[in-house]
Amino acid sequence: MAEHPIQGLMGVTIDKIREMVDTSTIIGDPIRVDGATTIIPVSRVTFGFASGGSDVAPKSDKQMFGGGTGAGVSVTPVAFLVISGGNVRTVQLIEKVTAVDNAIAALPDLVEKITAMIKKDKDEASSSEA
Repeated sequence: MAEHPIQGLMGVTIDKIREMVDTSTIIGDPIRVDGATTIIPVSRVTFGFASGGSDVAPKSDKQMFGGGTGAGVSVTPVAFLVISGGNVRTVQLIEKVTAVDNAIAALPDLVEKITAMIKKDKDEASSSEA
């Protein structure tokens, strides 16, 4: 069975979206400010996609098709993770509006708590060996 023309339109559009949006778009490449400070940008990515078409009644034996497709992408920087001296903190660029924003804001506290738990476990293990 031959491929319908709308499949080609949709395939090209989705491939272009994949080229534009990947994980490095959301969590950016680390930026090293000096030997002890690293900044990691965090962005929100939203996109929309639409496609449509119609077979046109032929005036001859040839099948006719009319259609179109389109997409839009929005990349909004929302925060920076600042890693300095073993500490992680979040610098928010917008107010906490969504659950994702709240999760990003809570990330440094979570990292600190996990680090403290690991250190505590190591300290307890070394004191029990002594």
